[in-house]
Amino acid sequence: MKNIAHTLACCAAMLALVGSSAHAGDATVGDIVITQAWSRATPSGAKVAGGYLTIENKGTAPDRLVGAAGDIAGKLEVHEMAMNNGVMTMRELDKGLPIEPGKTVKLAPGGHHLMLMDLKQPLKEGDKVPVTLQFEKAGKVTLSLDVQSVGAKGPAGAAPSGHDHSGKK
Repeated sequence: MKNIAHTLACCAAMLALVGSSAHAGDATVGDIVITQAWSRATPSGAKVAGGYLTIENKGTAPDRLVGAAGDIAGKLEVHEMAMNNGVMTMRELDKGLPIEPGKTVKLAPGGHHLMLMDLKQPLKEGDKVPVTLQFEKAGKVTLSLDVQSVGAKGPAGAAPSGHDHSGKK
């Protein structure tokens, strides 16, 4: 009986570890909940990378993602990609990204994203890259981007959305 109790305790501890590591990039600040924070590995010599995540506003007032910072890069900006007259354009959102109450905003390849510029070192698959997000009302929150493979379409363990924003068929 003692062995069964010990085995069950070990299994419970292992499940707790697996459960917590699956959500390593999650964070909450005020009414803002951030999940599925990730990036892609970069080739040696690359100076830019994208950061992706999901932001949910569980409050009743709008908020805005107004900035980001991290030691891995000289500069982080909130960007959007959009088609303008048949041409894909990318630009910084100088007024930030609105997060409406009760809504979820997904930063993903081909759309809104964090732009990590002047990388100080390549991002390697398996790395956890700390970044700090600044929200207009909720304030600052630090979380880690889980670095996936070079061609990853989303964070490891996330259910596929069925949408491919890469432009490939």
